[in-house]
Amino acid sequence: MKRILGLDVSKSSVSCCLISKIPQDIKEFYYSYPFESLNADKDGIDELLALNADIAIVEPTGINYSRIWVSHLLSAGVEVRYVDHAKLRYYRERHLELPNKDDDADALALAVYGTEHLDNPRKFVCTRTKEITELRALVLRLEHINRIKTAIVNRTRQDLSWQFPENAYVRSESKTQNPPLLWGWLAGKRKSAKYDRLLQKSVGLGITNTVILHSKRLCDLHLEEYHTENKIKQILSHSKYDLYINVFNQFNFGLRIQSLLLTQVYPFERFLENNQPIVKYRKGRISGKLTARHLSERRFLKTLGVAPTQEYSGDSKRSKVKGGSALSKKMLWLWIFTSVEPKLRRTSHITQRLGKYLDEMKIGGKPVQLARSKTAALAAKLLFRKLVKELCD
Repeated sequence: MKRILGLDVSKSSVSCCLISKIPQDIKEFYYSYPFESLNADKDGIDELLALNADIAIVEPTGINYSRIWVSHLLSAGVEVRYVDHAKLRYYRERHLELPNKDDDADALALAVYGTEHLDNPRKFVCTRTKEITELRALVLRLEHINRIKTAIVNRTRQDLSWQFPENAYVRSESKTQNPPLLWGWLAGKRKSAKYDRLLQKSVGLGITNTVILHSKRLCDLHLEEYHTENKIKQILSHSKYDLYINVFNQFNFGLRIQSLLLTQVYPFERFLENNQPIVKYRKGRISGKLTARHLSERRFLKTLGVAPTQEYSGDSKRSKVKGGSALSKKMLWLWIFTSVEPKLRRTSHITQRLGKYLDEMKIGGKPVQLARSKTAALAAKLLFRKLVKELCD
């Protein structure tokens, strides 16, 4: 009998509930169970591992708070599963009818949910390995660095527009650990006779200490970004991800979107049943004919945040995209904008097909943002089918 640990994570502690079967009276169990609150220190980690759980159930939110607990559990051989927070809330309030919304109630709800759905992996967001958990943390770190860097770059360019206007908006990048030439030169970390000469002839009012400090920050951020990307490359180079990377390369996905997608869809088998996509048939609401429902494909699209949810009420019908990974949705949209929409970037059969689809919608008068969203959804469908072909055939 499996020992299931419900783990509700707070900023510096966790609330624990360990069960091996579902209590007969949930409310009575809630009031009588000796819930443990463990601090994020050595004693807390030791007490957590001493519970000898087989499976830990947590929510996927607050990744920075949960990382230390999840990492130690995985290192100790404990399987970790994640439950969508909206699904857990509904389960706690409507199914278990727990009276309060507190850490103990959430820990109990997680433990009971995990026990009830133990043999149904599709009831969980995903089961991440330690490697995939690390990869996800690196992806989120890159996203964080990018947000900080963009704000500093924008502020610095505004200052340069009156201090050194001739090069205020020069695009400066670097693929090595050396900082981009413009920021490295402004920070005093790189030499450039070109910029020295242009500064002497500039009509600007001179470089201030604020711009120099911002440039130093950008150099530090570039070095952190460079090392983070190298760690990602090391993880992606593992042979067990080769088939996934082969498919990603057919879409001309870059390193960042490849790593993010891998954290969302690995292992791909969780979308399948008996190593094949799940397809159910039911009568159509309007046609009355048997209609195929591609459940695996839809779950895949929902995971990536591009699956529309149909809502029927009487004669009305609405379609709205909700749920899934907001970051995946954002990256797919940016990929459409930068690698599919520009005709010169369509260098593969798939990007050419998607580009043609996008062009036809724009020519037909469809709003550009809607056309891009529909193209991202089509790209996700094609990705699912390519992964099925690569991993199942």
